[in-house]
Amino acid sequence: MPSWDPALYERYKRYRDRPALDLMLQIPRGGDLGEIWDLGCGTGEHAALLARRYRAAKVHGLDSSPHMIAECRKRTEAVDWVLGDLNSFEASADLIFTNAALQWAPDHGTLFLRLVKLLNPGGVFACQMPLAYESVHHGILRRTAAKGPWAEVLKDADAIRRMPTAAEYHDWLAPLCDSVDIWSTRYLHVLEGEDAVVDWMSGTALRPYFDVLGEGALKDAFLDAFRVNIASAFPMRADGTTLFPFERLFIVAQRAP
Repeated sequence: MPSWDPALYERYKRYRDRPALDLMLQIPRGGDLGEIWDLGCGTGEHAALLARRYRAAKVHGLDSSPHMIAECRKRTEAVDWVLGDLNSFEASADLIFTNAALQWAPDHGTLFLRLVKLLNPGGVFACQMPLAYESVHHGILRRTAAKGPWAEVLKDADAIRRMPTAAEYHDWLAPLCDSVDIWSTRYLHVLEGEDAVVDWMSGTALRPYFDVLGEGALKDAFLDAFRVNIASAFPMRADGTTLFPFERLFIVAQRAP
């Protein structure tokens, strides 16, 4: 997992919250939820919201970033904040909620089956992931990284991978679940300011590249080249805004009782 800057990640909070809330609204109501886990909980806002929504449940938030967990622990909600790796997560749960986290993990065929098998009978797996790899901005990022004095260094960057198809997720989960609901939504974000798309990506997609490059002239040169390339695809409009389409995949699966 890349390193994270909580303040930078939260800069576009309104847009990053919307998919999580859209996912949360599709969680089936009814039944008792005793154990809830938010995997890749980030700064903890959604785990805190789950704690307020399901007051009788024990809510846990897990993240691999010490900086994110430090932000979580500033919250007042009764949430058990856990520093850990979702790839080694093995607790039983009535709800596993994960927003914009699993796209970083390898081998989804194995991981998703393992997570669903951890659900108690009737439990729910609710997942949202950006469909980033195929996007225009990620294509520009990969091409920029592959051409320039930084190319050899950036071959080691643990960037986002191509994700399986919706049909593959369905076929993995359906044998274990009573229902599997999969859909995608394309949001149109209206970003403000200079280099708005680069600023957005600096909180997420660019983090693995920054981790490899470190600080210095090579990082600055790479970012300068990326700014030029991205501006041609996402120009600033006359009113100072930049339109930024962003597609996300949603999965809500309920384990058979």
